[in-house]
Amino acid sequence: MESVPYLDLTFQHHAIKQELLQCFDDFLDEGRYVLGRGVDTFETILAAYHNKKHCIGVSNGLDAMTIGLKSMGIGPGDEVIVPSNTYIATWLAVTAVGATIVPVEPDLRSFNIIAADIERAITERTKVILPVHLYGQSCNMEAIMKLAERHNLRVLEDNAQAIGAIHKGKLTGSWGDIGAFSFYPGKNLGALGDAGAILTDDDELAQVCRSLRNYGSHKKYYNDRIGMNARLDEMQARILSIKLPHLNSWNEERRKIAGLYLNLLQDCPGVTLPYFTDPESHVWHIFSILVDNRDALQNYLKESGIVTLIHYPLPPHLQQAYDGLPIEKGAFPVAENMAGRVLSLPIYPGLSERKVTYVCEKVRDFLSREGN
Repeated sequence: MESVPYLDLTFQHHAIKQELLQCFDDFLDEGRYVLGRGVDTFETILAAYHNKKHCIGVSNGLDAMTIGLKSMGIGPGDEVIVPSNTYIATWLAVTAVGATIVPVEPDLRSFNIIAADIERAITERTKVILPVHLYGQSCNMEAIMKLAERHNLRVLEDNAQAIGAIHKGKLTGSWGDIGAFSFYPGKNLGALGDAGAILTDDDELAQVCRSLRNYGSHKKYYNDRIGMNARLDEMQARILSIKLPHLNSWNEERRKIAGLYLNLLQDCPGVTLPYFTDPESHVWHIFSILVDNRDALQNYLKESGIVTLIHYPLPPHLQQAYDGLPIEKGAFPVAENMAGRVLSLPIYPGLSERKVTYVCEKVRDFLSREGN
């Protein structure tokens, strides 16, 4: 029996181990442990990678979105359009600034929200569209940006899952007024702890974001606004600077692994495979299939030594945290259907073809027993 973890970071870390150890020595020797040279360097190279003017390193992806919304002046009385199916952090950022969440169902094929559905949700109180590039696939940002321009709306991209994905020749996270990034360890570009970033071309937004992440201060002990302690950790910034040059090759390996899954599970009865239009638009942070009797399949795979995850078992509107919202079960059937059928298969750089083949064999074996 094969043993297939959902995620194994040893492959990528082994290749850069000496660089990581050296950067820790440099960190200790330099003696500046908060907003030092490491943060400055990472901000410079991440901005250059995306061809953006400003990068503001922050503590995590949730803080990136929260600070982004605050910098736009979003607050009580304003509406922010979000996907009905996403990690709850997207919703939490809107709640954190006191704005109203307006969920929109995702497209049935791409699982991303699309301009036509977003437009139907726009009201006179709408201020921001907050698209999520779910599972690593770009939304149609060209259409969303045109829609935002017509309605004079801001766009904040949740790019936590899709760093390196390209739409119409432009990287995700660089389309909107602000791009918010998470570098949680399991992301395509992951730190060794929590980390995040904000990208923008807007000088004013950048200035406000830098202040907000640092107690509302530009000058020590002088505070211009009510801010947060949400600074990017110096050590994590140095680690991310080492990893960033490897991102494209790691994403290419993810595409290769996804291609194997797509080929080996092609025409597999009972399985709905991921849909995408352009290979460059997807970096496969997550490889999720839709299948009936999902829980039984997950248990069967676990017994076969294969670890899978569910992204996500309960949509935000059904979470206890949002019991106070006037949203009943059944209000967002696409998100609820996905929650009951989605299963994420292992995918990470270094996952062997043999193990991918084994996973697919076990999926097919279970479904054949189920009579699919």
